[in-house]
Amino acid sequence: MEAQEQLPRSSSGALRRVGILGGTFDPIHIGHLMMAEAVRGEYRLDEILFIPAASPPHKDAQRITPAHHRYLMTVLATCSNPHFLVSDVEMKRPGPSYTIDTIYELRRRSPGTEFYFIIGTDVIAEIATWDRVEELLTLCHFIAASRPDAEPDRARLRRELGALGEARIHPVTTPELEISSTDIRRRVRSGESIRYIVPDMVEQYIYKEGLYQGGV
Repeated sequence: MEAQEQLPRSSSGALRRVGILGGTFDPIHIGHLMMAEAVRGEYRLDEILFIPAASPPHKDAQRITPAHHRYLMTVLATCSNPHFLVSDVEMKRPGPSYTIDTIYELRRRSPGTEFYFIIGTDVIAEIATWDRVEELLTLCHFIAASRPDAEPDRARLRRELGALGEARIHPVTTPELEISSTDIRRRVRSGESIRYIVPDMVEQYIYKEGLYQGGV
């Protein structure tokens, strides 16, 4: 199966608002999709761009499913939603997948677009350690998706990132689902069902390609 990368464009030249959901997606699951749709509606974004990471700097590359499998599963999971697109921008770039490099590349390819990078509250707590984070905050907004009982610590953001961090990081409450890619991989290894946890086509792809049968 061959999928063509799509990037947001505006024929009228008007400013577009595009959300970015990056991740390992190993595998992508309905929690990712529900969060993306909730953010799109809350912030009235034109599109959500899913970007599977080729080589996440915070994860052991030896324990990650090959990038082409994760990319194709993401395409299969999102193809039924006309507001969801998938990009292989990080897979075409050698080396670790740093967010700031991705944002610069997307801005170059799609001028006139305002980007909103979607992250969970577990990630927002670590954002001060990201590569060139202060510069990154001038390039795009961040949307911190959280459960009702786990909103971002605004005081901590002010301390670590100053006024810019507070102004450019926006909260949104999303549906609470106890789903993780780690648990899905465990379920496949142990022969448990993953139906309704991942989209049907992703489930079929996992078993067709024999993914997650061993390892982690």
